[in-house]
Amino acid sequence: MKSSKIIFWIIALIVAGLVVYILVDSLSQPGMGRFEGKFQELADYRNENNTGPVVRIYAVKALDNTRDWMRDYGDAMPHTKYGKTIVFYFSDDMDQKISLSPTEPYFAKGIQPHVIATYQKSPMGDVSFIEGYPK
Repeated sequence: MKSSKIIFWIIALIVAGLVVYILVDSLSQPGMGRFEGKFQELADYRNENNTGPVVRIYAVKALDNTRDWMRDYGDAMPHTKYGKTIVFYFSDDMDQKISLSPTEPYFAKGIQPHVIATYQKSPMGDVSFIEGYPK
């Protein structure tokens, strides 16, 4: 009888330890706050289709145009399975209003020269990060 109580408490401690570990690990993940002061969102578009592919397009002013930071920002943006996410990074001298559309060229051609990089995540999750506007 005593040995079964000891086994019960050992298993209970192991389960409690695992729950604490999972909670701490889940709550300590880096959030979007790490990009504070590096990017400014200019515009975003998301189609209303919740049953098919979801298209997300973001226009972002890159205050810090370090390639690694831009890639990390794109990776942190929401993505839906079988959907498409595109992030256009504009130079920090961009001050025009941007209106995004779900089809190419996504915004007015006159502001394409201000795009310094483009991040794309395909419907299957493949990532593409290129300099400038895609051709």
